[in-house]
Amino acid sequence: MSTGPRTSTDARAWARTGTDLLLDAVAGLDQAAFAAPSALPDWTRGHLAAHVAANADALGNLVHWAATGEPTPMYASPEERAAGIAKGPSLSADELRSWLTGSADRLAAALDRLTDEQWHREVVTAQGRTVPATELPWMRAREVCVHVVDLATGVAFADLPDGFLAALADEIRDRRRLTELPEGPLPEVTAWLAGRPHSLADAPRLGPWL
Repeated sequence: MSTGPRTSTDARAWARTGTDLLLDAVAGLDQAAFAAPSALPDWTRGHLAAHVAANADALGNLVHWAATGEPTPMYASPEERAAGIAKGPSLSADELRSWLTGSADRLAAALDRLTDEQWHREVVTAQGRTVPATELPWMRAREVCVHVVDLATGVAFADLPDGFLAALADEIRDRRRLTELPEGPLPEVTAWLAGRPHSLADAPRLGPWL
Protein backbone atom coordinates (compact mmCIF):
# COMPACT_ATOMS: atom_id res chain seq x y z
CA MET A 1 0.00 0.00 0.00
CA SER A 2 0.98 3.60 -0.49
CA THR A 3 2.29 5.39 2.55
CA GLY A 4 0.72 8.79 1.81
CA PRO A 5 -1.34 10.45 4.55
CA ARG A 6 -4.66 9.46 3.00
CA THR A 7 -3.76 5.96 1.88
CA SER A 8 -1.48 4.67 4.63
CA THR A 9 -2.36 2.38 7.49
CA ASP A 10 -3.06 5.61 9.39
CA ALA A 11 -6.28 5.99 7.41
CA ARG A 12 -7.38 2.50 8.49
CA ALA A 13 -6.70 3.46 12.10
CA TRP A 14 -8.61 6.74 11.75
CA ALA A 15 -11.56 4.90 10.24
CA ARG A 16 -11.57 2.46 13.16
CA THR A 17 -11.38 5.32 15.65
CA GLY A 18 -14.23 7.16 13.97
CA THR A 19 -16.32 4.00 13.82
CA ASP A 20 -15.75 3.31 17.51
CA LEU A 21 -16.74 6.88 18.39
CA LEU A 22 -19.82 6.60 16.20
CA LEU A 23 -21.01 3.31 17.66
CA ASP A 24 -20.42 4.61 21.18
CA ALA A 25 -22.39 7.76 20.32
CA VAL A 26 -25.45 5.85 19.13
CA ALA A 27 -25.31 3.09 21.77
CA GLY A 28 -27.65 4.87 24.17
CA LEU A 29 -29.92 6.66 21.70
CA ASP A 30 -33.60 5.73 21.80
CA GLN A 31 -36.17 6.36 19.09
CA ALA A 32 -36.79 9.94 20.21
CA ALA A 33 -33.08 10.70 20.26
CA PHE A 34 -32.64 9.37 16.71
CA ALA A 35 -35.59 11.54 15.65
CA ALA A 36 -33.91 14.66 17.07
CA PRO A 37 -32.11 17.04 14.70
CA SER A 38 -28.50 16.40 13.81
CA ALA A 39 -26.09 19.28 13.22
CA LEU A 40 -26.79 19.06 9.47
CA PRO A 41 -29.71 21.12 8.12
CA ASP A 42 -32.93 19.13 7.58
CA TRP A 43 -31.38 15.83 8.74
CA THR A 44 -32.33 13.99 11.89
CA ARG A 45 -29.83 11.72 13.59
CA GLY A 46 -31.71 8.88 11.93
CA HIS A 47 -31.03 10.35 8.49
CA LEU A 48 -27.35 10.74 9.36
CA ALA A 49 -27.00 7.24 10.81
CA ALA A 50 -28.59 5.75 7.68
CA HIS A 51 -26.26 7.80 5.48
CA VAL A 52 -23.14 6.55 7.28
CA ALA A 53 -24.36 2.94 7.22
CA ALA A 54 -25.21 3.14 3.52
CA ASN A 55 -21.81 4.69 2.86
CA ALA A 56 -20.11 1.60 4.28
CA ASP A 57 -22.21 -0.61 2.02
CA ALA A 58 -21.39 1.62 -0.96
CA LEU A 59 -17.66 1.57 -0.26
CA GLY A 60 -18.00 -2.18 0.01
CA ASN A 61 -19.10 -2.14 -3.64
CA LEU A 62 -15.84 -0.42 -4.55
CA VAL A 63 -13.88 -2.99 -2.55
CA HIS A 64 -15.66 -5.70 -4.56
CA TRP A 65 -14.66 -3.84 -7.73
CA ALA A 66 -11.03 -3.78 -6.64
CA ALA A 67 -11.09 -7.43 -5.57
CA THR A 68 -12.76 -8.84 -8.69
CA GLY A 69 -12.16 -6.30 -11.44
CA GLU A 70 -15.93 -6.20 -11.99
CA PRO A 71 -17.15 -2.57 -12.20
CA THR A 72 -19.46 -2.10 -9.21
CA PRO A 73 -20.55 1.52 -8.62
CA MET A 74 -21.01 2.82 -5.10
CA TYR A 75 -24.68 3.46 -5.82
CA ALA A 76 -26.81 2.25 -8.72
CA SER A 77 -28.18 5.80 -9.06
CA PRO A 78 -28.48 9.08 -7.15
CA GLU A 79 -32.02 8.00 -6.33
CA GLU A 80 -30.75 4.85 -4.62
CA ARG A 81 -28.42 6.95 -2.46
CA ALA A 82 -31.22 9.32 -1.51
CA ALA A 83 -33.56 6.43 -0.71
CA GLY A 84 -31.06 4.93 1.70
CA ILE A 85 -30.83 8.18 3.63
CA ALA A 86 -34.59 8.76 3.56
CA LYS A 87 -35.39 5.41 5.17
CA GLY A 88 -33.38 6.24 8.26
CA PRO A 89 -36.25 7.83 10.22
CA SER A 90 -38.47 4.82 9.48
CA LEU A 91 -36.08 2.38 11.15
CA SER A 92 -36.09 1.59 14.85
CA ALA A 93 -33.14 2.54 17.03
CA ASP A 94 -32.05 -1.09 17.17
CA GLU A 95 -32.31 -1.44 13.38
CA LEU A 96 -30.17 1.65 12.84
CA ARG A 97 -27.52 0.44 15.29
CA SER A 98 -27.53 -3.00 13.66
CA TRP A 99 -27.10 -1.49 10.19
CA LEU A 100 -24.30 0.79 11.34
CA THR A 101 -22.44 -2.03 13.06
CA GLY A 102 -22.99 -4.66 10.40
CA SER A 103 -22.06 -2.46 7.46
CA ALA A 104 -18.90 -1.23 9.21
CA ASP A 105 -17.86 -4.78 10.08
CA ARG A 106 -18.47 -6.01 6.51
CA LEU A 107 -16.44 -3.16 5.04
CA ALA A 108 -13.52 -3.68 7.42
CA ALA A 109 -13.46 -7.42 6.68
CA ALA A 110 -13.58 -6.82 2.92
CA LEU A 111 -10.69 -4.37 3.12
CA ASP A 112 -8.69 -6.87 5.16
CA ARG A 113 -9.04 -9.44 2.36
CA LEU A 114 -7.57 -7.23 -0.38
CA THR A 115 -4.19 -8.32 -1.72
CA ASP A 116 -1.35 -5.91 -2.48
CA GLU A 117 -2.27 -6.04 -6.16
CA GLN A 118 -5.96 -5.40 -5.49
CA TRP A 119 -5.19 -2.41 -3.26
CA HIS A 120 -3.73 -0.63 -6.28
CA ARG A 121 -6.56 -1.33 -8.70
CA GLU A 122 -8.55 1.72 -9.78
CA VAL A 123 -12.21 2.28 -8.96
CA VAL A 124 -14.61 5.16 -9.63
CA THR A 125 -16.22 7.08 -6.76
CA ALA A 126 -19.79 8.38 -6.67
CA GLN A 127 -18.38 11.79 -7.68
CA GLY A 128 -16.81 10.27 -10.79
CA ARG A 129 -13.20 10.37 -9.54
CA THR A 130 -10.94 7.50 -10.55
CA VAL A 131 -8.85 6.50 -7.55
CA PRO A 132 -6.83 3.47 -6.41
CA ALA A 133 -8.44 1.27 -3.77
CA THR A 134 -5.82 2.58 -1.34
CA GLU A 135 -7.96 5.73 -1.17
CA LEU A 136 -10.97 3.88 0.28
CA PRO A 137 -9.88 3.84 3.95
CA TRP A 138 -9.40 7.61 3.81
CA MET A 139 -12.86 8.05 2.27
CA ARG A 140 -14.35 6.02 5.11
CA ALA A 141 -12.34 7.85 7.77
CA ARG A 142 -13.74 11.17 6.56
CA GLU A 143 -17.31 9.90 6.72
CA VAL A 144 -17.24 8.43 10.20
CA CYS A 145 -15.05 11.07 11.82
CA VAL A 146 -16.87 14.13 10.47
CA HIS A 147 -20.36 12.71 10.80
CA VAL A 148 -19.91 11.51 14.37
CA VAL A 149 -19.48 15.19 15.20
CA ASP A 150 -22.57 15.99 13.11
CA LEU A 151 -24.63 13.60 15.26
CA ALA A 152 -24.51 16.29 17.96
CA THR A 153 -24.19 13.86 20.86
CA GLY A 154 -21.15 15.55 22.38
CA VAL A 155 -18.26 14.41 20.16
CA ALA A 156 -16.24 17.37 18.86
CA PHE A 157 -13.47 17.83 16.32
CA ALA A 158 -11.11 18.06 19.30
CA ASP A 159 -11.91 14.39 20.04
CA LEU A 160 -10.59 13.26 16.65
CA PRO A 161 -6.96 12.19 16.03
CA ASP A 162 -4.57 15.05 15.27
CA GLY A 163 -3.20 13.24 12.23
CA PHE A 164 -6.67 12.88 10.79
CA LEU A 165 -7.45 16.56 11.42
CA ALA A 166 -4.23 17.66 9.71
CA ALA A 167 -4.88 15.45 6.67
CA LEU A 168 -8.50 16.60 6.45
CA ALA A 169 -7.53 20.27 6.78
CA ASP A 170 -4.96 19.89 3.99
CA GLU A 171 -7.48 18.22 1.70
CA ILE A 172 -10.27 20.75 2.25
CA ARG A 173 -7.89 23.69 1.94
CA ASP A 174 -6.71 22.36 -1.40
CA ARG A 175 -10.25 21.64 -2.60
CA ARG A 176 -11.43 25.10 -1.57
CA ARG A 177 -8.24 26.64 -3.01
CA LEU A 178 -7.55 28.64 0.11
CA THR A 179 -4.16 30.28 0.44
CA GLU A 180 -4.58 31.64 3.97
CA LEU A 181 -6.08 30.12 7.09
CA PRO A 182 -7.21 31.82 10.29
CA GLU A 183 -5.09 31.38 13.38
CA GLY A 184 -6.32 28.94 15.94
CA PRO A 185 -6.21 25.39 17.29
CA LEU A 186 -6.17 22.63 14.66
CA PRO A 187 -9.61 21.21 15.63
CA GLU A 188 -11.23 24.64 15.30
CA VAL A 189 -9.52 25.44 12.00
CA THR A 190 -10.56 22.05 10.62
CA ALA A 191 -14.15 22.56 11.78
CA TRP A 192 -14.16 25.95 10.06
CA LEU A 193 -12.77 24.48 6.85
CA ALA A 194 -15.48 21.80 6.92
CA GLY A 195 -18.18 24.43 7.34
CA ARG A 196 -19.02 23.25 10.85
CA PRO A 197 -19.48 25.30 14.07
CA HIS A 198 -16.21 26.61 15.48
CA SER A 199 -14.85 29.13 17.96
CA LEU A 200 -12.61 31.12 15.62
CA ALA A 201 -13.11 34.86 15.70
CA ASP A 202 -13.61 36.84 12.48
CA ALA A 203 -13.27 33.77 10.22
CA PRO A 204 -15.26 34.11 6.98
CA ARG A 205 -18.27 31.82 6.67
CA LEU A 206 -17.78 28.68 4.61
CA GLY A 207 -20.50 26.41 3.30
CA PRO A 208 -20.75 22.77 4.44
CA TRP A 209 -18.22 20.31 3.05
CA LEU A 210 -18.96 16.56 2.94
